[in-house]
Amino acid sequence: MTPPDLPPMPSQDTLDALVRIVGEPHAIRDADSMTPYLVEWRDRYHGKAALVLKPGTTEEVSAILKRANETRTAIVPQGGNTGLVGGQIPFETGHEVVVGMSRLNRVRDIDLGGNTITVEAGVVLANAQAIAASAGRLLPLSLPSEGSCQIGGVLATNAGGLNVLAYGSARDLALGLEVVLADGSVWNGLKALRKDNTGYDLRDLFIGSEGTLGIITAAVLRLFPKPAETVTAFAGLDRLEQAPAFFSRIYERAGQALTAFEIMPRLGLQFVLRHAAPARDPLASPHAWYVLFELSSPRPGEEMKQLAETLLAEGLEAKEIGDAVLASSLTQAQELWRLRELMSEVQKHEGGSIKHDVSVPVAWVPELITRANDLVELMIPGARPVPFGHFGDGNIHYNVSQPPSMDRTIFLSHWEALNAAVHEIVLDLGGSISAEHGIGRLKRDLLPHAKQPLELELMRRIKAAFDLNGILNPGKLL
Repeated sequence: MTPPDLPPMPSQDTLDALVRIVGEPHAIRDADSMTPYLVEWRDRYHGKAALVLKPGTTEEVSAILKRANETRTAIVPQGGNTGLVGGQIPFETGHEVVVGMSRLNRVRDIDLGGNTITVEAGVVLANAQAIAASAGRLLPLSLPSEGSCQIGGVLATNAGGLNVLAYGSARDLALGLEVVLADGSVWNGLKALRKDNTGYDLRDLFIGSEGTLGIITAAVLRLFPKPAETVTAFAGLDRLEQAPAFFSRIYERAGQALTAFEIMPRLGLQFVLRHAAPARDPLASPHAWYVLFELSSPRPGEEMKQLAETLLAEGLEAKEIGDAVLASSLTQAQELWRLRELMSEVQKHEGGSIKHDVSVPVAWVPELITRANDLVELMIPGARPVPFGHFGDGNIHYNVSQPPSMDRTIFLSHWEALNAAVHEIVLDLGGSISAEHGIGRLKRDLLPHAKQPLELELMRRIKAAFDLNGILNPGKLL
């Protein structure tokens, strides 16, 4: 991707002034020491920065942006650096200043009566989950990167994850925000209200804006009753076309108790078994596809277990599934989930992997995968599709591993062409080219093909209204 027209390189006086705001111990000037902030985990983007700043308060973030706006210094906000589209990585010019949020890591309030928790942007998601759990509540947002991703980044990208089916995405879990705008002014929208019908919803503008409209510094998040009973089941299917009927059966009977419904192919499971010992195959014989689903209830007892047993028996009788196992312990449930959670990571051991994060209406998931598989074989014979993900909300991670005999660099050179071809299928089925990872750098140039011209024009107007000098994450998303 060609870097955009960035603001000019900040002067030494500007850099020194920015360092004074946070203090020398919380600034990184040395190029080698900056490296963890300049490379994303897929190793696709390697940026450069003039400086890395680690503010510790909202006031410091405000002072940074005020100075940056006055001097037209480009700012790249960054949370836990777990993003998958390069939105948190600066370009290669070295003109930008990275603002890492890890020091804003306080829990400001937990309200059990109102079922909310107020956290700063640098709080790691797993820590927020643990604090909620210790108070007898559930923070349902769950991501494979939850041990390192931060709340601010999760909201800035409107992350989805494993529990969207029952609880919604990050947007649905946020009641209020505190945001520092490009000119340094602070919007205090930390309201813990379920209903607030007073005009434009500014909160929803910032969620999913990928740091291009403001920097989120704190949020009020919804909490839920902690499940008293959770049941995990794993089933094998001979054909993916059986999945919609099996999903409908479970959803119609379980309703909100169905908290996850994931699919994975046999090849993906083989990758996990091969590279993630001591993982083991849950079923006696292999199947072309697998479903992992979870039922949860705030009521103690065995209601969910009995319901799961009934649903599995009915699915077997209707030939929607060929075999199944119900986790008999928490340890076994964790082992089943580990098979799904490692699906992305293990693909690294199989060489290059071309990624797609797409969504289509649930009923069209089998057609999406069938058409995309045929396309992959036509474009890159021998390439190995590994489509998996959140069947229940139509979000599929359509990944393609390189043919074993092909050079990795040659395979990855097909990335843009394969993306474009798969996205054509997605759009033809009424889907989205980005379900939960965002746009960032990776999909910026694809967005005009997926959005109506008027939509893009309105987005540009919003960007200009919030960031007149274009200092906030320039060249990302738009």
